[in-house]
Amino acid sequence: MNKRPIKRYSTLGCCGLDCGLCPRYYTFGSSRCPGCCGADFFNKHPSCSYITCCVKKKSLEVCAECDEFPCSKFKPSLESGVAYDSFLTYEKVQYNLDFIKKYGIDKFIKQQDERIKFIEKMLENFNDGRSKSFFCIATTLLSIEDLKIALDKTKQKIKEDKIGLKDVKTKAKILKKFLNEFAVKEGIELRLRKKYLK
Repeated sequence: MNKRPIKRYSTLGCCGLDCGLCPRYYTFGSSRCPGCCGADFFNKHPSCSYITCCVKKKSLEVCAECDEFPCSKFKPSLESGVAYDSFLTYEKVQYNLDFIKKYGIDKFIKQQDERIKFIEKMLENFNDGRSKSFFCIATTLLSIEDLKIALDKTKQKIKEDKIGLKDVKTKAKILKKFLNEFAVKEGIELRLRKKYLK
């Protein structure tokens, strides 16, 4: 039996998806996704045409490393000018692959690691049980600088309003407000519910 291909970075999909910023990557139990080619990946996702071509056939980490990139797999999204999936984090796939093609995978992973630290901090301190997807989308789509400022402003507001550390619901609402303000300013859709826009 052939050994399953192992990628260096399960947080980066070979298709360019930020697996390490996905809500399912931070889910507990059987529905958790281990990331691209991560532990038990092939039991949950037995077939993926990107992995078959990129990882299994060409032994590459990501499609951007391929001489044929962008190939016909990316043609629909390139021709339409929109992401090829309705999930918002797919909006960064083309950007991620172009970035890797131009600057290399190590530089991309360094930036992704910064984003992963942000999402881990948000989930540890601000997850009210309903905010994981929102935080993951914001961490994927907003700039690192905006994420840093939003967290700093949130900490300042919590301190000024003397909000208790265990009041996760209020803390989450404050952080969402600041993240959404940056998103609106940048013209980014985070699909925030109307009640959080107040």
